[in-house]
Amino acid sequence: MSTTISRVEVFEYSYDVDNLGADRKHNRVYCKGARSVIGNFVVRITDSDGAVGEFAPGLGGKLPHLGQVLYVAPLLIGHPVDERERVFNDLKKVLRHFGGVGASHVDCALWDLLGKRCGKSVAALLGGYRWRLPAYASAIHADDNGGLHCKEAFADFAEECYALGFRAFKVHGWTEGDARREIENVLHLGRQFAGRMALMLDLGCEILTFADALAVGRACDEAGFFWLEDPFRDNGTSQHAQRKLRQMIRTPLLALEHVRGLEPKADWIAAEATDFLRADPEYDLGITGTMKTAHLAEAFGLDCEIHSAGPAHRACMSAMRNSNYYELALVGPTIPTILPPIYTDGYSDASTAVGADGCYPVPTGPGLGVALDWDFIERRRTGYHRFGA
Repeated sequence: MSTTISRVEVFEYSYDVDNLGADRKHNRVYCKGARSVIGNFVVRITDSDGAVGEFAPGLGGKLPHLGQVLYVAPLLIGHPVDERERVFNDLKKVLRHFGGVGASHVDCALWDLLGKRCGKSVAALLGGYRWRLPAYASAIHADDNGGLHCKEAFADFAEECYALGFRAFKVHGWTEGDARREIENVLHLGRQFAGRMALMLDLGCEILTFADALAVGRACDEAGFFWLEDPFRDNGTSQHAQRKLRQMIRTPLLALEHVRGLEPKADWIAAEATDFLRADPEYDLGITGTMKTAHLAEAFGLDCEIHSAGPAHRACMSAMRNSNYYELALVGPTIPTILPPIYTDGYSDASTAVGADGCYPVPTGPGLGVALDWDFIERRRTGYHRFGA
């Protein structure tokens, strides 16, 4: 008799981040003296032999994601625990109207469960071989309240990150989509860090017109930026617009953070609308979906960059040849991380945890290789859901 899934539990909790606020579009920004209370959750899957798999998302732990997890959790009860491919395909269909994001958390928990049953790390099960990952500091959004509010502030913060060990730095731009400010910032950073740090710009789809996106792109050309990401208000989903921009600038485009699923990402490659692919185990149907995307990109000779940070992200990147940098998201002045402080074994996605070599280690313990701080989670628990025995 095969081992099956007997119980799925979801623990909601909250945590605090000091000096963090949000702008009117919910972008995280520096705000001196503020304290943000952030909600998140943990998925725990128990099989009929009593083995347990857990997954605690980072940026992918928002309320809409929780709703999808709760929607599909009852469907898992009684399912053979090792049939992750079946779960992947079934939940992709069940969640077809919602982008399938909720399948991500389930898939990651099942991989953690597999690793713990086998006594091996997920990275090893994926064939991982890169055990230290070069990282870039991914700054929180620009603001107008004394944080990352001007080109000098960005340069000062990039210098702080350089001193910590980072050799790559990414800007998130201003909410209002002011191309002039973005261009000034790009050119200033290019002058300050040419040859010292790889520089990236993520405009977060805030630039309103193609003409302004083109102007910013040409500034990135002049400054030698490593990539330009989600430049304007097509929300990163228009193949035609991105292809036209790609034809007119030299800086490589990185897209697909907002495009879910393997087939749509393949369409972008066919349309020659992006240079880099994006994948995230918390958004792209888990570790299974992320590795499918990485191999799709590899088949076309393209790089696939992992979005955001976490144990699952490190496991995937360990097994990917075609990925350049681990995204240490999101950090700012006096904000070493906005990700949940829920580990007891030294695992950290804080900027201060970067190695002198500019790298982060891949966990090598069973499963995702991390130990969750259940005392903290229980103290800050705000909700609980249980499905099955």
